[in-house]
Amino acid sequence: MSFSMKKSVALIGAAAMLVSVAACGESSSSSSQGSAGDASGDVTLNLWAWEPTLKPVIEAFQKKYPNIKIDFNNTGKADTTVTSLNNAIQAGSGIPDVVQLEYMTIPQFVIGEQSQLANIKDKTSGFDSFYTPGTWNSVNINDGVYALPMDSGPQAMFYNKATFDKAGITEVPKTWDEYYEAAKKIHALGPNYYITADTGDIKVMTAFLWQAGAKPYESKGENVTINFKSDPEVKTVAEYWQKLIDEDLINTKVATWADEWNRGIGDGTIASIFEGAWMPANLVSNSAAAKGNMRVALQPNWDASKPSNGENGGSALAVTAASKNQDAAYKFIEFANHSKEGIKIRTDGGAFPADKDTLKDADFLKGSDEVRAYFGDQDYNQVLAEAANQVTSSFQFLPYAGQANTIYGDYVGKAYTDKSTTLMKGLSAFQDALVKYGNDQGFTVKEG
Repeated sequence: MSFSMKKSVALIGAAAMLVSVAACGESSSSSSQGSAGDASGDVTLNLWAWEPTLKPVIEAFQKKYPNIKIDFNNTGKADTTVTSLNNAIQAGSGIPDVVQLEYMTIPQFVIGEQSQLANIKDKTSGFDSFYTPGTWNSVNINDGVYALPMDSGPQAMFYNKATFDKAGITEVPKTWDEYYEAAKKIHALGPNYYITADTGDIKVMTAFLWQAGAKPYESKGENVTINFKSDPEVKTVAEYWQKLIDEDLINTKVATWADEWNRGIGDGTIASIFEGAWMPANLVSNSAAAKGNMRVALQPNWDASKPSNGENGGSALAVTAASKNQDAAYKFIEFANHSKEGIKIRTDGGAFPADKDTLKDADFLKGSDEVRAYFGDQDYNQVLAEAANQVTSSFQFLPYAGQANTIYGDYVGKAYTDKSTTLMKGLSAFQDALVKYGNDQGFTVKEG
């Protein structure tokens, strides 16, 4: 069994309970065109994605290119997409032409004996100045370009101003020290009031580590270094949040996205949360009771004079290596993610952009009337655009991020409720498990 196949089998096993969409439609790789295709004849492309703003993009694209039909299979969510793509790769059939992937999962389809995604570097000269540094860095792997950024998720702090006011917090915390002091004031309001809630969310923690300049993962080809144990920035972040856990200043009983979490945000007993810039629409829908009280702010920094940030989420569109219509597939991802028309369609639908121009666009910065009302008529997109501009480009993802996501709670999540362990102990055990897993799957993994 080849390395890439072994890796696929392992990733499928880690998420075997997820529903596969591999049978949603055969890839147009069965077309009579060549491996790239010239996109001049009638072409049907199979697209796997979960982002609803792609539907009007498809309509606009098909008007511009009437010979190219897009067969859109809604995969439901990111994890399902990864599992289904692995299933199709293992089976050797049913692979889509275009697939939406979260940035953190792209490396696992590129690093190995043979990339499962097409290298589009020769088509993307100058694109580095078009996209934000964090998103562009995430699609550049081993000197190749394997997707075009579609959206981004710079992490920000969404907070309930009414609760902050009630606690006597008159200025939004700009540093993590100030946030700690605010946490004490909010919990003093009553036993059910907490500055935030967390039971161990790997995506939030990843953005915290990214912001701090930590480098828990480094990879070059199949050589991977994992370093939670001795990275000083990892220690800084872990010990900070451990202090809040030990002092009962954060709610460690309510999980992210649970109904109780949404209610807590709505009534202000969960006074702030850290999520990506894609969060506003979710708040409007799921925590409607906070309308008018919610605000968005930049995430606190370790050094206010040197602001930085990390990404929480965000995704890209990739052309698969198996597609026999790669030219047509590239036309679609370029239209969706690089043309003004495609990008505007998606941002008008609520997506948060990955390109620099849109982040400066007056219409985008104004935001929607509904969301502005929710945030007390705040220019919320201006804050989120600034958060995007603070994201650094130095962070690398693990080439088997799916496995990391699956086991994170087993090791690090325990520290939020089990007083016999700590975040650093959990991260150390997490590192041991990831090193063993990676070596078992054919990577050459060492500890930093």
